[in-house]
Amino acid sequence: MTSPTRVAAIDCGTNSLRLLIADVDPVAGTLTDVLRRMEIVRLGQGVDATGRFDPRALARALDLTAEYARLCREAGVGPVRFVATSASRDAADAEVFIGGVREVLGVEPEVISGQEEAALSFAGATRGLASVPADAGPVLVVDIGGGSTEAVLGEVSDGRPGPAISVDIGCVRLFERHGGDLAALTADIEAAVDDIARVVPLDRARALVGLAGSVTTLTAHALRLPSYQAERIHGAVLPIATLVAACEDMASLTGDQRRALPYLHPGRVDVIVAGALIWRAVLTRVAGAARLVEAVTSEHDILDGIAWSLADSEDGPCG
Repeated sequence: MTSPTRVAAIDCGTNSLRLLIADVDPVAGTLTDVLRRMEIVRLGQGVDATGRFDPRALARALDLTAEYARLCREAGVGPVRFVATSASRDAADAEVFIGGVREVLGVEPEVISGQEEAALSFAGATRGLASVPADAGPVLVVDIGGGSTEAVLGEVSDGRPGPAISVDIGCVRLFERHGGDLAALTADIEAAVDDIARVVPLDRARALVGLAGSVTTLTAHALRLPSYQAERIHGAVLPIATLVAACEDMASLTGDQRRALPYLHPGRVDVIVAGALIWRAVLTRVAGAARLVEAVTSEHDILDGIAWSLADSEDGPCG
């Protein structure tokens, strides 16, 4: 591609279904938003326990996919890529969802591996992130999702991810498994972070970047924002001690207190405690291993990585 191309990236996670329509110019290295949309559909509702999709969750996800298809048509989108992650990897009846997306969107949805999810998250988070200079050295990107958490270490200078792992500790999965049992949540999380540390050399990280709804919400909590302000959250560099305190404070609040927070999406009120404990564990472990004192928050993530993948491919999937 030699000129900006209008693409659509759709990320279907365990908790949210998101759309990015963007004009991407790989030659100039620019990605310009046309539309970003996020809705909580909780496709992964019950999947950890049953191994199958809840019919109501399927209906919510497919209804929203149909709306996204309409928005893509109205925006004159060219290439479209629909990526499904943790819940779709786990569900035995994933083909039902895949067939429904194919019918309403007109493209073949992809259920990607945890490794590919990590690579796309790394690309989306680090490409053009001013808070992390290209010569920073190895950057650890951590994406805390609804069903899984990805950790990947790589160099911003060449955009190539290195060691990566996906572990099954997402905020929805853990909430459904343990509810508000902080001890059980912490035990699961610490075991998973041990798994991360065995694969990804945390001590080599020279910067830490956190992604996705739990991390961005906890950044808003640390900043005490009057509302969810993406422009203040994206690229925020905060002391790890401040972020850990925000995580612990969030976990201490009652449901009503969390519900009253102006930057907390209603669809995250029940799962944000699990997300906070995951982020706290990662922050603490990385700070100890790599002697880092700050962490960066990125609003750009796998969704942007999907969009870049379309622009970087000469013949990406088209709608």
